[in-house]
Amino acid sequence: MDLRGRDTGPTSPAQRDVFRLRERTPGLSSHHRLVAWQRTALTFAVIALLAATVKFPRWTGVGIVTLLALAHLSTLGFRISLYRRSLAAPSLLSRGAGAPLLPDDQLPRYTVLVPAYREPTMIPVVLQAIARMDYPRHLLEVKLILEAEDRESLAVVETLELPDEVDVVVVPPVPPRTKPKALNYALYESTGELVTIYDAEDVPDPMQLRRAASLMARSPDTVACLQARLDSFNADQNIISQWFTLEYTLWFEQFLPGLVLGGDPVPLGGTSNHFRREALLRVGAWDPYNVTEDADLGIRLHRLGYRVGMLDSTTLEEANSDFVNWAKQRSRWHKGYLQTWLVHLRHPADTFRAMGLRGFMSFNLFVGGTPLLALLNPIFMAVSLLWFAARPAFVPALFPGPVLYLGLASWLVGGFLFFYSFLLTAAQRDDVNLFRAAMFSPVYFLMMSVGAYKAALQLLIEPSFWEKTEHGLTSDPAMGFGLEHVGTDAR
Repeated sequence: MDLRGRDTGPTSPAQRDVFRLRERTPGLSSHHRLVAWQRTALTFAVIALLAATVKFPRWTGVGIVTLLALAHLSTLGFRISLYRRSLAAPSLLSRGAGAPLLPDDQLPRYTVLVPAYREPTMIPVVLQAIARMDYPRHLLEVKLILEAEDRESLAVVETLELPDEVDVVVVPPVPPRTKPKALNYALYESTGELVTIYDAEDVPDPMQLRRAASLMARSPDTVACLQARLDSFNADQNIISQWFTLEYTLWFEQFLPGLVLGGDPVPLGGTSNHFRREALLRVGAWDPYNVTEDADLGIRLHRLGYRVGMLDSTTLEEANSDFVNWAKQRSRWHKGYLQTWLVHLRHPADTFRAMGLRGFMSFNLFVGGTPLLALLNPIFMAVSLLWFAARPAFVPALFPGPVLYLGLASWLVGGFLFFYSFLLTAAQRDDVNLFRAAMFSPVYFLMMSVGAYKAALQLLIEPSFWEKTEHGLTSDPAMGFGLEHVGTDAR
């Protein structure tokens, strides 16, 4: 297959539209970390804090730790409310599961975007998984998105006999080199009424497109996206992949459904979300400078009055099993949440009016709170352990009685509840190996903090740098990257 004739130069439609969000609504783009008033406010806050520390060192410290304890407790309490909400309500994921599927003559044209960068071994896997999907070929448009400098992946594609519905989009080397920029290139060359994304290691349920199209047809126009569930096909590879699997289950079966049930802004997962093309274009598509592009997109959809639904369908993907690789991925996720949080607080009054009080609080507690919890957990843990072990004099000085007990309660109760939620998730999955891994989950919580601190540092020096997650690390290649499970829709 000859890929040299692609029109990806600076005058192509995709090239002109890829930065549409930055050009039309720069206030909602992560192209800049902070706007002028945020930089000014931050400068004055630092100066005021330094002055207060010199003049009133103890009370300044007490004020800081009190605010941090309250922020930690509020964020934790919100997560507990999401967990309770999703457990108390009928399963959101199973609603409409038995409804009839649309016949072929009523199905819309569907665009599947498959971004792949340095994934030569994974490209045949995802193409095989898409080939197994139950959707009319003449209504299916698959955009395999490759980077111009990724010669290994391009060489692999050259050797493949691609079906008619698969089109290769070669993205020119225009900075930033990010997944959302690549998605925008392909989106503006696509024609589907519905659009979804699969990463190169994804193995979606063969019925997922038909189910998404059928549910979208029954949903009001305000439902702009359906988020499918993500799960792993290599959960038992090692303890890191087991922790990762438990976290995914908690995220996609408790936290996100909890947000949907409450009508709150939903930071989408990075794959297997199914969009109405019209809504996607209206909000400016993806932000090329945000490294958790779908989380940001979910917030922008909510601001314009759109809502997200959950889709009762599973996509299997490879759980991270290597600590260094995991830390790269986790720091990128935390950095993207921080980017999204800062962007939508550039004009807080506008965000408040668009979201309302409930949505505004939810946005801050979940999007801002996710990295906040990871940043504060090791501090609270260290103070708690120091207090119980040695009772040093600085602890009661910085943590007066009520503040100390508030912080201890927040960390101890919160740590126990998250530990318990991992145990409960493992029990619900009826998996002994996952239950054993859950017993050591406090180590995983500390790993999250490593990723959060790395993200905070990167936000200062390389805000739009995309740390590549390596795939294909599964210890048993004979697993076929989950393809033996592709005929089933859940665990």
